[in-house]
Amino acid sequence: MKKRTREILSILDEQYGREYVCYLNYETPWQLLIATILSAQCTDARVNIVTQNLFQKYDTVEKFANADLKELEKDIKPTGFYHTKAKNIIACTKALVDRFGGEIPRSLEELTSLAGVGRKTANVIRGNIYHEPSVVVDTHVKRISKRLGLTENEDPEKIEQDLMKALPKDHWILYNIQIITFGRSICTARSPKCGECFLQKYCKEYKIRSN
Repeated sequence: MKKRTREILSILDEQYGREYVCYLNYETPWQLLIATILSAQCTDARVNIVTQNLFQKYDTVEKFANADLKELEKDIKPTGFYHTKAKNIIACTKALVDRFGGEIPRSLEELTSLAGVGRKTANVIRGNIYHEPSVVVDTHVKRISKRLGLTENEDPEKIEQDLMKALPKDHWILYNIQIITFGRSICTARSPKCGECFLQKYCKEYKIRSN
């Protein structure tokens, strides 16, 4: 691992600790899967408000699998893209019941075979449920990894591959957790707080801006 990358990770550990945190509320693996599907193009805070009632109404995988599409659309409407999300959730939970006995599969291939589950969602499950070292590329990770020069790619899958090479395995899950906090509080998409940033000297964008 490059000395520069090691320094960045050491500073992130110092600032945010090494505790595994999930920002989506859930009690069971299938709840996390549904919450993650809902979190596409939506804030975790809003998803948590919606799932509070949602998981009481549909308290089993089977209830989601047998849900009425129009009714489920209404239930999840505040998360946006609710037509697609509702359709995917019903198809996904049907597959869980029919193919996996209601359990969440462990492998990337099986997870991504489910409706509405891409690599990002699959890696959230693998990291949080099965503690498999996984790199989750969300908007914060994409933006900040580019700013820090850890990738030059735009495609999330290529960014994932770059980060798997750049980061030690024990930081794959941790990096995402730390970067989400950093991205929300300091390194925001618009008007990042560069003056408060403890990674300023590693930031390619800051160097361009300040020249």
